[in-house]
Amino acid sequence: MSALRGRLQRAGGLARSLWIYRRPGRLSGLKTLYRPLVPAGGLVFDVGAHLGDRTRAFRKLGARVVAVEPQPELMRWLERFHGSDPGVELVAGALGRSAGTARLATSRRHPSLATLASAWRDEVRAGHAGFAQVRWDDEIAVPVTTLDALIHRYGRPDFIKIDTEGHEPEVLAGLSQPVPALSFEFVRGTLERSLQCIQRLERLADFEYNAVAGEQRRLRWPQWHNATDAMDWLNAGADNLASGDVYARRLLSG
Repeated sequence: MSALRGRLQRAGGLARSLWIYRRPGRLSGLKTLYRPLVPAGGLVFDVGAHLGDRTRAFRKLGARVVAVEPQPELMRWLERFHGSDPGVELVAGALGRSAGTARLATSRRHPSLATLASAWRDEVRAGHAGFAQVRWDDEIAVPVTTLDALIHRYGRPDFIKIDTEGHEPEVLAGLSQPVPALSFEFVRGTLERSLQCIQRLERLADFEYNAVAGEQRRLRWPQWHNATDAMDWLNAGADNLASGDVYARRLLSG
């Protein structure tokens, strides 16, 4: 009975994700959001590709995509959606500061919340009421590579989307060169991790920053902010948003 319950929970969680991330009308907004950041003919790394909604948007904008996803069940859906597309390279695994193997905690009811960041689970439960009932029921071993290794293999990306449930600082620790633009997730109660991401980026180059609230598909500020202002915003609680993404684009001198 418990095995059946687990299968039903996974099926329900997957159905919920399919509706949230592949629902009609979502693609248009994603294309509008990413168009200024993703050039036609460019290269994008979709780190934490999940069900490939962002990969689909990047492809519609004319970019090649390297989609990285550690969950085998979601990788099967990515193969169904994008496996026959020569412009999409599917990479089964996770990213970190160094190559190896790691334990991925997964949630049957919430497949989008798989994480390598064990401490993040306690942080987000304590600091975000929406996570109080989340349970990470299973754990699997997954291969880990780095952004630097992906760049060595596929070339420097024009944009990197990072959505790895608290593991974003570790992903960026595996990047030793600046890229033109990227995004990383922030979540209430764990904003220190987002601050670490900005600090890491600023050691590589000068960037300017913007934000998107939740699953909205528009930038929050009409003007991009410098690193100090973006960090002040995070330190002040990020407008008490439940979650969202920070966007960074490199400032070119001269």
